[in-house]
Amino acid sequence: MDKFIVEGPTTLSGTIPVSGSKNAALPLMAAALLADGPTEITHIPKLKDIYTFNSVIGATGTDVRFLEEENRLIIDPSGLNRPVAEYELVRRMRASFYMLGALLGRECQAKVSLPGGCAWGPRPVDLHLKGLEAMGMKISLDEGYVIAECPAPILEGGRYTLNPSSVGATVNLILAAVLRTKQFTIQNAAREPDVALLCRALQKMGADIEGVGTDTLTIRRVEKLNSVPLRNAPDRIETGTFMIAAAMSTGSDITLTDTDPEELGQFTRMLQLTGAEVKAEGETISVRAQEPLRAVSVTTAIYPGFPTDLQAQWATMMTQADGPSTVTDMIYHDRFSYVPELKRLGADLNMDDNSVSIRGGTQLSGASVMSTDLRASVSLVLAGMVAKGTTHVLRIYHLDRGYEMLESKLNRVGASIRRVPQEP
Repeated sequence: MDKFIVEGPTTLSGTIPVSGSKNAALPLMAAALLADGPTEITHIPKLKDIYTFNSVIGATGTDVRFLEEENRLIIDPSGLNRPVAEYELVRRMRASFYMLGALLGRECQAKVSLPGGCAWGPRPVDLHLKGLEAMGMKISLDEGYVIAECPAPILEGGRYTLNPSSVGATVNLILAAVLRTKQFTIQNAAREPDVALLCRALQKMGADIEGVGTDTLTIRRVEKLNSVPLRNAPDRIETGTFMIAAAMSTGSDITLTDTDPEELGQFTRMLQLTGAEVKAEGETISVRAQEPLRAVSVTTAIYPGFPTDLQAQWATMMTQADGPSTVTDMIYHDRFSYVPELKRLGADLNMDDNSVSIRGGTQLSGASVMSTDLRASVSLVLAGMVAKGTTHVLRIYHLDRGYEMLESKLNRVGASIRRVPQEP
């Protein structure tokens, strides 16, 4: 297990290329199982979650080749002979549950482990299962596995309203429907760019999907999906993280390349309210820090609202702002594990249910802090970059799930971050 040693404070200046999106790549990888031949997907990041999903897919008999140096993935499902996703693999990553829709779409049957021991009940996975039932699929549970099958190769379909809206459930229902239902409508579908990218990719393969980019998707069955080359999207959460890193570091000025500014939703406008200078042109975004950094409160919401995956980083930035602010998470009420760790660095934060109140203008000081999840981990790195002295960020394996070469990219623009083995 590794840790980061971060020296601060630092000023950032230079250019950072943004990697491909993990969250967008995983649905594309699942969609490749529906094709009539091998699918090449480019701009795939080298991340733990990608390797994990490669293993999940490969265990079905599918041939998976990851050309890492080229960030290129080739998935050939012609040998798929085992429509199963085992617990030992699925438990490592919730998105492995996308195998349910993909296997139903291809094989008309699937045996997929419930992720993380979820029970069928008031959990997010319930939306997936009830949506599939509304489609006409037969669903049962057996010793922690979902057993699913199509009662006939072609289903009449129907409609299902997601409440609440869910990216994962939207993806699974799309994957199951494109080859199996005469017509199926998803209401209150997720509008995130990852879902729109999946729909456009499936359309390129020959799928009939209406309403892409809206909250109502209508899917009509096609006979087959063609094997075509696909390109993954840039990581909008990595983009936002680096934009925050620049805005919160006095004197910083960085340029991000290989981005898609249109996918950031409300985030860019909120960042500009802090006083940061943000310029977007084509696939490039430039961010220049301004003093003083103004305090701005945010509340997370489904896309295009403020992303829950950026709230920990935003709260960290607000510790350096001029004045008080709050960060409220309406998506995940318990996503504040970073709060006690930031307090160890000297931040003035107070929790109240699903909100954290922040008193800005606090000088942070280096200390040892513990990573607890992916976004909390990167927020601690950002804090270490503005803190005075040395910060040890422990258990950074969380970061390796979602940020490709994080320390290399930040060091290239002036940060001082070392990866070293963590003592037992």
